[in-house]
Amino acid sequence: MNPRVVIADDQTLVRSGFRMILKGAGIDVVGEAADGVEAIELVGRLRPDVVLMDIRMPDLDGLEAARRILATHPDCRVLMLTTFDLDKYVYAALSAGASGFLLKDVTPEHLVASVRLVMTGDALLAPSITRRLVERYARAPAEGPTVHRDLSDLTPRELEVLRLMGRGLSNTELAATLHLTEATVKSHVAHIFAKLGLRDRAQAVVIAYETALVTPGD
Repeated sequence: MNPRVVIADDQTLVRSGFRMILKGAGIDVVGEAADGVEAIELVGRLRPDVVLMDIRMPDLDGLEAARRILATHPDCRVLMLTTFDLDKYVYAALSAGASGFLLKDVTPEHLVASVRLVMTGDALLAPSITRRLVERYARAPAEGPTVHRDLSDLTPRELEVLRLMGRGLSNTELAATLHLTEATVKSHVAHIFAKLGLRDRAQAVVIAYETALVTPGD
């Protein structure tokens, strides 16, 4: 099933370019917004599957718009758009519940693949860049590692899988590192998501850092 998409960006050329790429791939662009306020209104009215959300917009920025959208429409997936690959707001966006981010100079093929992929929760978008962002801006623990209460529900193997996800490993890389089949890895990932109430891999990475299961520089 092709996702229904809303594009939120204050630049008309960006919106029209993304719309043409997505429509050319058979993805339905159901609405466009020029600021965060419009984005919130469109999501409430149109109920899209995915929102492409620019971080920097007038009136209400994309970060706050994403936070409000995800608070009321938790099944929606938000992909943040940014011009720079080390934008200080991206980690905050992931913490607010965004499923990942894309650079505005993304190739058409990667844009289409990313919109479809983010619905599955199977992979974190742009993992190498996202990992650098998380490492740079994640909260540093004050007194050594701490354990989030929810992590106590995870088995030792699930903790290891979560730790490696936090380092940016894909399911294929996890399988190779742990000498498991990809099917087994996917099962572990699904159990982690269920136990921690996570939507996707982006949230798993944030949890791994905020609980100090992974620390910057690991």
